[in-house]
Amino acid sequence: MRLSHTPTSSEELKPSLVPPFLAATLSLIIPGLGQILARTIRRGLLLLFSFATITGLLVWRFIETARRDTGLINIVKKGLSLEPALVILSILVIVFYIWNVVDAYAIANRSGSNPAGLLFLVIIIFFMLGWQIGQIDLVALITQADDAGPALTSVLWPWERSIEYPKDIVTTTAQIQIPCTETPPAPSGALEDAPYLLADPTCGTLTEFEGAPGSTVTLTGHNFIPNTRANIWWKDPIGNEFRQRQGGEYINITPDENGAFKIDIVLPYRLVPANIRDVTTIWEIQIRQVASIGDWQFSTELKLAIEKIIETIFIGMMATFFGILLALPVSFFAARNLMSASPITLGIYFITRTILNIIRSIEPLIWAIIFVVIVGLGPFAGIMALTIHSIAALGKLYSESIESIDPGPIEAIQATGANWLQVVVYAVIPQIIPPFVSFTIYRWDINIRMSTIIGFVGGGGIGFLLSQWIRLMDYKAAGIAVWFIAITVAILDFVSAEVRQRFV
Repeated sequence: MRLSHTPTSSEELKPSLVPPFLAATLSLIIPGLGQILARTIRRGLLLLFSFATITGLLVWRFIETARRDTGLINIVKKGLSLEPALVILSILVIVFYIWNVVDAYAIANRSGSNPAGLLFLVIIIFFMLGWQIGQIDLVALITQADDAGPALTSVLWPWERSIEYPKDIVTTTAQIQIPCTETPPAPSGALEDAPYLLADPTCGTLTEFEGAPGSTVTLTGHNFIPNTRANIWWKDPIGNEFRQRQGGEYINITPDENGAFKIDIVLPYRLVPANIRDVTTIWEIQIRQVASIGDWQFSTELKLAIEKIIETIFIGMMATFFGILLALPVSFFAARNLMSASPITLGIYFITRTILNIIRSIEPLIWAIIFVVIVGLGPFAGIMALTIHSIAALGKLYSESIESIDPGPIEAIQATGANWLQVVVYAVIPQIIPPFVSFTIYRWDINIRMSTIIGFVGGGGIGFLLSQWIRLMDYKAAGIAVWFIAITVAILDFVSAEVRQRFV
């Protein structure tokens, strides 16, 4: 018995419009054209668009890599020398181009050609383009993973930052004249029962940027708390305060068992306003030391996190509430089975659907930015952003639930002569309550999660605090916010599951 292969595609049954050699030549000129004329139109179009897209992306990557070069040859040379991935991509594109020609000849000759290999090659090329465009660097990920250790540890366990101890700080000062005059400030006198600071000399010059170092001043302190570290601060003539650095490190001093110390420091570098640059001014050097520590109390960061997570919950809740109220009537106008009775209602249906699609396509973050411009920073902007997006999302989900209901009750109610509103009340609403409750709970969960994100653009809630703490690299405080977000989402998941179990 002789087995023959039976083509499974209608395209393969049709004879080629051109001979194999001409099909291969045409695909050599325009990739995919030979396949199209060989009556495998879908395959040819796929190859044509794939080759055009890949070529365009590859050219763009060469231009981006050799941005400062001009001329095709110079750009190609520079790109291949800087990015080894472009070499592999170029070879694969050439293989794809040649394979496309061979494929066109085989199809026109009806000798059979498996498209799986060519499709796999296209996928590989797109994957490599995505890898190169995304600048994926697994070596950096592995070798630099340790750098994230301290930050990740702070985020995972930030609770030591949740409490603080009030500190009583004693500040002792001495005056330094800059620059020196004939009458520099007199050193302060010695005190018996209080700490005092002596500077010698009491005048000098500041350090210049990339220039000569400033004057050296000897600081002597007495009656400080023994064996307790103190910090050196400066206060310039216009009231700005900053810590003293020397050798790139903050200067700390620790008085001996008698509460005394002696240290030499170089006057720091400081940008001075032009109006006082050539004027003799008095600077103040300070020794700050913690005198006592009070009882523990909840930290400011913890209080702010609790306040903002409550605000976040109510942003999501209010947005969901307003979204439900406005999405319910809109969903009936967006249901085709209810709005196809006449050309007018059908037109309303298309308009409503179009508006919902446009609103839903814009992310809540974008809406939050828009409303921040309109109403300013704060939770109201976040509520408005989530409400607008909730109307569109719930309107679509609700309308699709209405379109999937059993038409029998609708036809029965209509047969009694009921109007459109009576049909909705008695035939539609009883069928849509369970899916409506399910979609509402789902949207409430989404809004709570999104309300933590829109704070990054000023939409209120804990996201605003989280963004500020991350920018300040205060990972302990950021960890408190992350924990509150996780706990809140977990609780809401449990609550929504209970509600869904009872009503759906």
